[in-house]
Amino acid sequence: MFKQPLEFVRLTPMSNCGECGYAACLAFAAAVTKGGENPSKCPYVDLEKLGGEFASSDSGEKGGLDRVDQLLEQKDLALVECLRGKAAALDFQIAAAPLGCFWLGPDRDALSFRCLGRAVVLTHDRVELDGEPAEDPRDQILLYNYVHFGGGSGVQGEWVGMESLPNSISKVRTLKVYCEDRVGAGFSGRVEALHRCIAALDGVVDETMTESCSAAFQIPVLPHLIILLIFWDAEPDDDFPARCKVLFDQDVLDVLDIESLVFAAERTAERLLELI
Repeated sequence: MFKQPLEFVRLTPMSNCGECGYAACLAFAAAVTKGGENPSKCPYVDLEKLGGEFASSDSGEKGGLDRVDQLLEQKDLALVECLRGKAAALDFQIAAAPLGCFWLGPDRDALSFRCLGRAVVLTHDRVELDGEPAEDPRDQILLYNYVHFGGGSGVQGEWVGMESLPNSISKVRTLKVYCEDRVGAGFSGRVEALHRCIAALDGVVDETMTESCSAAFQIPVLPHLIILLIFWDAEPDDDFPARCKVLFDQDVLDVLDIESLVFAAERTAERLLELI
């Protein structure tokens, strides 16, 4: 009955008092339901209502949100192995052109392309970024998934927001929080810096949009995945904060799935902020 965070949190005072050691009641609820945290750490939870659903153990093992992170990482690594297995069955020489990649010949049998200004070499069992192994499994998932999708039909030039894509309702806010809001806040009053950072990601100015905004750019996240990033700088006199909007090609779901698109946009924001 209380196995999901939003169910368990109803047992807490929802006051974010911090007595459990977590900053928010929902964080504690996630730690209990997904990470094995001891529910008795919240003095307000009626343990009798839980019955035997959760073990009240303080064994010292890694738990709580650390355990949640560990489980997510294990899930990501399992997905990497799955996608790597699918890539192993591909003929890279044939796959290269539809993906917008270069095949590095029979000796290496690898694909070469760029991702957010970085050189990628992808083999059947390994991904390198700028000559170093890709350490973050999420990067590997994005790159192997792109190869698995086959490249789609190319960029059509009709731009749409995430909200216009099917089955995207739950992802619109994620995109806003982890990409659009971060870029808006990070480059407020720094349009020149944004131009410089976009150029470092191989991005170019989109001249067709500049009359209605402070700046607009096409960013090649991957050879056939172009993000249109539109930026409006802050207007302090009118109390308008800086903001950003990300658009995708209308056929983008032929190139990647929704989850990967959100991560690609999040990675774009991270790379831009790293370059300031």
